[in-house]
Amino acid sequence: MGTKAKVGSTELLLFTSMILCSLALGRGAVQTYEPVVRVPENNPAKLSCSYSGFSSPRVEWKFTHGDIRGLVCYNNKITASYENRVTFSDTGITFHSVTRKDTGMYTCMVSDEGGNTYGEVTVQLIVLVPPSKPTINVPSSVTIGTRAVLTCSERDGSPPSEYKWFKDGVEMPLEPKSNRAFSNSSYTLNQKTGELIFDPVSASDTGDFTCQAQNGYASPVKSDTVHMDAVELNVGGIVAAVFVTLILLGALIFGIWFAYSRGYFDSETSNKKVIYSQPNARSDVSMPALGWGGPPGWGWGFPAHVHMYSGDYLAARED
Repeated sequence: MGTKAKVGSTELLLFTSMILCSLALGRGAVQTYEPVVRVPENNPAKLSCSYSGFSSPRVEWKFTHGDIRGLVCYNNKITASYENRVTFSDTGITFHSVTRKDTGMYTCMVSDEGGNTYGEVTVQLIVLVPPSKPTINVPSSVTIGTRAVLTCSERDGSPPSEYKWFKDGVEMPLEPKSNRAFSNSSYTLNQKTGELIFDPVSASDTGDFTCQAQNGYASPVKSDTVHMDAVELNVGGIVAAVFVTLILLGALIFGIWFAYSRGYFDSETSNKKVIYSQPNARSDVSMPALGWGGPPGWGWGFPAHVHMYSGDYLAARED
């Protein structure tokens, strides 16, 4: 009892000293009674901000979360984007129902109308959301001696979840050599990102893998279980594949050579045309006209009963 009274007296003394120093330096005293507020989603939340040493205080509340910036309250009034969800008072602001997007840092800034006195305090709001079922990515088969990366993640948990891995139902320690069941494995496990890396993969790494997400709020949630096989390098299969590839390549080269040798790829082909002339009329032809005197006794012309197609004969002579 005496110890609690002593602590209370010490806090009051410190608060009084802070006020006096602030007044001496031209700074008002601004404080919060709860620097970190944890509230389940869809519940109300009060962010406290009390101040003294201001003749005519003007209060503003600023919100930040990563790259996101926002103004909740300006000149003692809630801004339009928050007016249906937040209420302002001299002791702080109250959310009617928080969502996970409200998680962040809220800074209460107090100043006089003339700007001569100023003070601020920051309150962290953590909206509690249980983790969802994590999604994992585990290769079904990996080659011994190579590198394998297993991932686990979930997006709903607030604060962000941390992750544990289980192999064949047994929790994997951060340091594999610390547990006899994993002494032959070589891996690194990142609880923040959920990444599990085997480098290199060994035969003992074959098994059923499960991931668990937890953020300190509600119960941990486990993923589905996925089996991974660590297999030896198939040298015989590689040799057979190379052999088949060489056979196919040789057949292709032979086919191309054969086609060229047979002239299937020649761009020019010889076309021969045969022209036949039809006889115009049936007539008697004398041998002198053809430059031939004929056999003895025939004279210079054919007998009257000998007739030829002059066109056929001329064509034959030209050939």
